[in-house]
Amino acid sequence: MSNTKRISDDELKLLVSALPSNIHGTGLFSRRDIAQGEYIGTFHGSEVKVDGEHVLWVEVESAASKYIGICGENLLRYLNHDSPGNAEFSGQDLFARVDIASGEEITLDYSG
Repeated sequence: MSNTKRISDDELKLLVSALPSNIHGTGLFSRRDIAQGEYIGTFHGSEVKVDGEHVLWVEVESAASKYIGICGENLLRYLNHDSPGNAEFSGQDLFARVDIASGEEITLDYSG
């Protein structure tokens, strides 16, 4: 996972789309089959100090705080919770935890 080539937001739009979700509001859906372990994209946005909607808390090794908050500004902000989720983060990079079928909602276990 550490040798991942990050993709641009334009490339991310070819892989996923934001659509109405049966889980909650808007969700993130795959546009094609995604294999287990495959890199999906990188969550990015402005650094924040307070939790809120679309905020991802990332563990950091060399910072004054153990975690930094990032307010999502790309499509990955639409990840909804499911347990177990079918995707997971390694830092800010999102990977498929299992095979994800085309048209399936991509989900994350918020508790993990």
